[in-house]
Amino acid sequence: MEDKELLIKLRNPDSRNYGFNLLVDKYQEKVYWIIRKMVIDHDDANDVAQEVFVKIWKNLDKFREDSQLFTWVYRIATNECLNFLKKKQRRFFVALKDVENELLNKVENSPYQDGNDIEKKLQKALLTLPNKQRLVFNLKYYDDMKYEQMAEVTETSVGSLKASYHHAVKKIEKLLNND
Repeated sequence: MEDKELLIKLRNPDSRNYGFNLLVDKYQEKVYWIIRKMVIDHDDANDVAQEVFVKIWKNLDKFREDSQLFTWVYRIATNECLNFLKKKQRRFFVALKDVENELLNKVENSPYQDGNDIEKKLQKALLTLPNKQRLVFNLKYYDDMKYEQMAEVTETSVGSLKASYHHAVKKIEKLLNND
């Protein structure tokens, strides 16, 4: 179903619940994987994804259609993901390096983390990046998102995104070549 049709169902009180179910069906997997690539842990990703859809439900009336529906959904997902990582660091009063080490441990030991050695090396390298650079890398590399779409999602300029992606790639290359 196209987003325009979804929005019609979401705007109609009689079909709002059905429309929301369709929206969840359409975006649930994409939202999960955006989050999962950032928080690494399957259970955390599920929790954050659930929060994303709760936030979407509560704010449907505030969606002004200035952007595409999928852009709005991605923006909420990326913001919730970044907020989760910040809260995790603050909640446990741990240094960013300790959060990074915890996520690295999850890459190594999680039964939900699959992939070969090369994928694990890439995941470990990604965890050394600042959250915003990691997000930009994930959106470009894994989701093949265009810079203009990323700019809408992250509310960042295209130039800044290109620079972030470039720096992320250089750091990852350096880390992978040192192994």
